[in-house]
Amino acid sequence: MQRLTKVVERLEGGGLSLEESIAAFEEGIKLARAGAQKLEEAERKVEELLDDGRTVPFREEEEKRR
Repeated sequence: MQRLTKVVERLEGGGLSLEESIAAFEEGIKLARAGAQKLEEAERKVEELLDDGRTVPFREEEEKRR
């Protein structure tokens, strides 16, 4: 997450060449995807740990709030 924040700051700060911007953007996308995957894995693990018939999976609970 810290690395992604630094990448975003570099992009927002400007001053990068086109090539540097593309490389930073590519790195940011990879980091964001990796973070999303880790979050999904953590959610699944929590759901498994709480799976006793009394809990509602995160996605279902989120949909109810909308």
